[in-house]
Amino acid sequence: MTIAGPPTSPFDTPSSVMSLIAGRPSRAVWQNAVGGLTFFVDGDEGHYIKWLPHGSHADVAREVERLQWASAYVTVPVVVESGRDVDGSWMVTRALKGRSAVDNIWRAHPQQAVKAVGVGLRLLHDTLPVASCPYSWRVSERLARAQEKLTTSGLDVANLHDEHQTFSTHSALEFLNEEPPLEDLVVCHGDACAPNTLLSDDGHFLAHVDLGNLGVGDRWADLAVASWSTQWNYGPGFDDVLYDAYGIEADDEKISYYRLLWDLDA
Repeated sequence: MTIAGPPTSPFDTPSSVMSLIAGRPSRAVWQNAVGGLTFFVDGDEGHYIKWLPHGSHADVAREVERLQWASAYVTVPVVVESGRDVDGSWMVTRALKGRSAVDNIWRAHPQQAVKAVGVGLRLLHDTLPVASCPYSWRVSERLARAQEKLTTSGLDVANLHDEHQTFSTHSALEFLNEEPPLEDLVVCHGDACAPNTLLSDDGHFLAHVDLGNLGVGDRWADLAVASWSTQWNYGPGFDDVLYDAYGIEADDEKISYYRLLWDLDA
């Protein structure tokens, strides 16, 4: 399973990003599983450039829309400009005064970081209005995408987490099609992994980033993945810390369901 993180191997900086950097001090800070890159550009305020390659089945324009909608209710990055060319799409956002929950400072204090992730996710779910949200992340749509992918290409075991390695195409579809859990609807983050929460210098929740999949869905679609990501980023034993900070008890049925759906709909 490929996990996003700081670049660990050489890469070519896209020409559009080079133009946006315009000779200013910069550094690559993140690379995702589809080859997308994020750069920090130093300056008076500081900016981030997020770039996604053409053909990656993702487009920055999707995230720009969601950031602009969510910004009326919660703290998210402010989009300065965006665009696309034959190689990919990009956006420039104004840097927020915080650090990712997986910054080395917070990896050394995982209890505090995980609490902040839980608090931030609860704030997002309690604040964003379901009734007026124009975006969806419902089971029906995600399951349809997963079914199409499995029917067309079969199950790519190499891209599944260890706990799902024993599934076959048939058993995965059978599991997901067997009466999906009743949905408890909120506006979901859509990629609630720990790196997408920013913390203030005193260790409190500050903001969310990477909202390209934001939409109405079950709160456990976020919670199952957020708690899962604490294992990847801090080690075992922090799931309950996140649930306690959020203010909810673990729902094992929904956790299992939404983690498999995440693996197949990623």
